[in-house]
Amino acid sequence: MDGVAIHTTPRKLVVLYPSPGMGHLVSMIELGKIFAARGLAVTIVVIDLPHSTGGATEAFLAGVSAANPSISFHRLPKVKLPPVASKHPEALTFEVARASNAHLRDLLAVASPAVLIVDFFCNVARDVASELGIPTYFFFTSGAAVLAFFLHLPVLHARSTASFRDMGEELVHVPGIPSFPATHTMLPIMDRDDAAYTRFVGVVSDLCRSQGIIVNTFGSLEPRAIDAIVAGHCSPSGLPTPPVYCIGPLIKSEEVGVKRDDECISWLDTQPKHSVVFLCFGSLGRFSAKQIMEVAAGIEASGQRFLWVVRTPPTPSQDPAKKLEKLPEPDLDALLPEGFLDRTEGTGLVVKSWAPQRDVLAHDAVGAFVTHCGWNSALESIVAGVPMLAWPLYAEQRMNRVFLEEELGLAVAVDGYDKEVVKAEEVAAKVKWMMESDGGRVLRERTLQAMRRAKEAMREGGESEATLARLVDAWTLA
Repeated sequence: MDGVAIHTTPRKLVVLYPSPGMGHLVSMIELGKIFAARGLAVTIVVIDLPHSTGGATEAFLAGVSAANPSISFHRLPKVKLPPVASKHPEALTFEVARASNAHLRDLLAVASPAVLIVDFFCNVARDVASELGIPTYFFFTSGAAVLAFFLHLPVLHARSTASFRDMGEELVHVPGIPSFPATHTMLPIMDRDDAAYTRFVGVVSDLCRSQGIIVNTFGSLEPRAIDAIVAGHCSPSGLPTPPVYCIGPLIKSEEVGVKRDDECISWLDTQPKHSVVFLCFGSLGRFSAKQIMEVAAGIEASGQRFLWVVRTPPTPSQDPAKKLEKLPEPDLDALLPEGFLDRTEGTGLVVKSWAPQRDVLAHDAVGAFVTHCGWNSALESIVAGVPMLAWPLYAEQRMNRVFLEEELGLAVAVDGYDKEVVKAEEVAAKVKWMMESDGGRVLRERTLQAMRRAKEAMREGGESEATLARLVDAWTLA
């Protein structure tokens, strides 16, 4: 109206800083959507690994921005890295964040956000934020059990001079979580002389000195681990335990660009309820050609309906950057047994490289999920009420397998996942057990109970929703 000044309070800005990798980026975006819906302006910082073109994420990010006007993206300039004394890509990720600190400082100095939220691998950003007087929180994209382990890692380091790789089947003991064999510690920290190990131990100081840790889990899923962390039983002596905010399960709210006529969804529409086994192993999960043959033989011998995402086998390389490179589409004729696709037509569907996992799991035709145990995938399975066959491959997934099976009772492991090859007979036996046995039915019912608790946590007034509301209120009123 003429002559009337309308005053609006500007939105408080929150900057989110994920590490490279779609799993971490997607989780941060879902967190950003929730913040934006609660009245915050959100900028998500994107950093690229040296070999990346950045093109793979451009269309995806553009779609997120178009659908969420309060979310913007800022891509930091690429950085050059010195040689990294590690064969693990995680070491490279830490170094990219370290080399990007100067660019991040430039952004934060201009943007002056109310809060900076950083990924585990971007811990060095806390130095920049502290220098500029910006409160820093960590967003931990794995569960509370893995957080308990990482908080306790400096304690384990001080107790022994041995590397985890030299401890064999000796059990690792951490407050609040099941003990697990040292062989199940994540690969980049197996050798204490490796640069990746040093970086992981060093993160804990920044975690403990932050304003808080936001965790993608919910209290009723992991009560024992959360209680141990909050009580300070996991953190090293002399370091505080910051507040812990469980705000999950955060999963993809939708698969951008997926329509009902997607091949996977259309095929599932023709299948009986709870009849399909879904096999999918994450954005980096790849099997050898020999293992693909064994899976094919096993799934066919099981007699079960299946939807299977097949990726091109990895090429052996000592270069950590090569492990993250995009590989070409798989040649199914060369990788699968002769006649397999013809024999399984109608009861099975093999897709190349990618499927809309969230939507597939939510489809009522799916009755089991053979998964690499990535935390995002585990949460998607829980929210969909689909029991898991655990086949961990990399990162913290072997630890997740222990927690999902032994602590939470929501998965059963495929025997031999820690060997060179899982045999076809084991694939067939476990798939049949899951789909046809009383034990499989018990696991399914337990997963449905966890699904109900997950949905309760996220409803208005639920434990996770209320925690998130209190956190945002504290920022907006500051």
